[in-house]
Amino acid sequence: MANTIQTLPQEVVHLITAGEVIDSFAAVVRELVENSLDAGATRIVVYLYPEQWRIRVADNGCGMNYEDLQYAASAHSTSKIHSGADLWKIHSLGFRGEALHSLTMLADLEIMSRPTNCYIGTDINNCGFRVTYSNGGEIQEIAATAMAPGTVVTVSNLFGYCKARRQGLPNTSQQLKAVQETIHQIALCHPQVTWQVWHNDRLWINTSPAATMGKLLPQILNRVRQGDLHELTLELASYACRDNIYLVIGLPDRCHRHRPDWVRLAVNNRMVKAAELEQTVLSAFHRTLPRDRFPVCLLHLSISPEHINWNRNPTKSEIYLNNLHYWQEQINQAIEQALRINSDTLNETVQTSRVSKLITTAEKQNTYRTRRSIQPTPKTDTEAPDTVNSLPETLKTQHSELSTQHSFKVVAQINNMYIVVEHPGGVWLVEQHIAHERVLYEQICDDWQLVAMEPPLILYQLSTANVEQLQRIGLEIEPFGENMQAVRTIPAMLKAREDCHQAILELSQGGDLKAAQVAVACRSAIRNGTNLTIEEMQTLIEQWQRTRNPRTCPHGRPISLSLLETSLSKYFKRHWVIGKSHGI
Repeated sequence: MANTIQTLPQEVVHLITAGEVIDSFAAVVRELVENSLDAGATRIVVYLYPEQWRIRVADNGCGMNYEDLQYAASAHSTSKIHSGADLWKIHSLGFRGEALHSLTMLADLEIMSRPTNCYIGTDINNCGFRVTYSNGGEIQEIAATAMAPGTVVTVSNLFGYCKARRQGLPNTSQQLKAVQETIHQIALCHPQVTWQVWHNDRLWINTSPAATMGKLLPQILNRVRQGDLHELTLELASYACRDNIYLVIGLPDRCHRHRPDWVRLAVNNRMVKAAELEQTVLSAFHRTLPRDRFPVCLLHLSISPEHINWNRNPTKSEIYLNNLHYWQEQINQAIEQALRINSDTLNETVQTSRVSKLITTAEKQNTYRTRRSIQPTPKTDTEAPDTVNSLPETLKTQHSELSTQHSFKVVAQINNMYIVVEHPGGVWLVEQHIAHERVLYEQICDDWQLVAMEPPLILYQLSTANVEQLQRIGLEIEPFGENMQAVRTIPAMLKAREDCHQAILELSQGGDLKAAQVAVACRSAIRNGTNLTIEEMQTLIEQWQRTRNPRTCPHGRPISLSLLETSLSKYFKRHWVIGKSHGI
């Protein structure tokens, strides 16, 4: 019987390899601009001609000399690695030496290049050269050319040598959308570069250099403003001295998305797909955003190359990452730190219009009810409480236990609903119910307790689904006569409440344990309309500002409105100087 296994011809091997690397317009753009970045380019211009199946990428990088141009399009030729050991210390975007050779298998390739620091003279390495390559990467024509230092690569007749591939590609608009996404992802990883993309000789994408990924993001997401974002860099000396996490988050009280399309992860200046780490990000924002909304979060991990294996996917879009659990923990901690309120996030400038409207409304109505005393007024034995919804025990701790030096000072309560807080950068209006709800929710999550109920709580006519739901969240419930159920354990915070029956019925309606914890926190928080003393409000504010996610309640509603001192001065059309009279 004749042998059925045979060695593939070399041209077939190269064609298969080309198909793995180059499969679309976006793939061509990705490979060429990555070469430009590896060459140290600070300005990259991409020209697209989809109808002509032509792409050109020009850069101001270091360029190539005459000798390098002769091998540039050869199979597996690269200047970026030299041995197998180099695969474990990859610092460049390209390293396989496949891209240019793959293009010669699928299209016509022309490269014009001139090295930097060269001068006009007789030395062949000081000139620019134009080289065209035949199918397979051999030089077809080479000639000197006048050009500035850098490189210009032109790909024509794309997939002309494999025309069946053209029929399987998406339509032009979808391909252009993929190119736009590719450029945006690479630009975010290299914000110091100037980018231009031209479509049929019309400028389409144009981004200016920025200091950081976060500073560049508003140029890409038009509805996101700089004040909507918070940037954070954490050095991770405990794991490896070269590692760090750079994080950009959209503040959850003002910046979120309908889809999880802006949870992005980059590793060593390249966007990658890592489902486990993306899920870590989404989990970290749980109960900080409104329902069916998703965060804006960009993560850049700078990791020692020996902890990464890039050989998972030909496009290098997926990686093997050592010690994945460690990075999940670090990302959680970084997001938790970024969500806290601190001096870096106090000076916000994005709410000026909202502040102006609020001041105008207040000026007309003049309904502020302020308290001049900063000490609580002691109640006499005959004095009735302010309301039956009095402040829970968690806010009745002795004020002396808390710090006497407050960064945030309560000065007033408005309509028994909003707390006016002075902070170093201006004033906050804090909605007291949802601020307390955030405090209680995190306390409940940290210490979820079910306590015995004696006598048991009797509920009537619960459905089977209601009973199963209460059992699912851990409550002990059993039949107690016809159409009756006895609930023998309940959440500790609900035990002393008059509306305990209604709360348990609410918990039986559905949801997981987290949803139950949110419901308990909401039920237990002080109600709007509750009159609070200055001491009680100060205690609440200090507990709130120490929570992990102080910007939004567990339902995703914003807790505070920032009235900046600069916004107030702008509204009143003056700059205040303390101690100086401005006359009558």
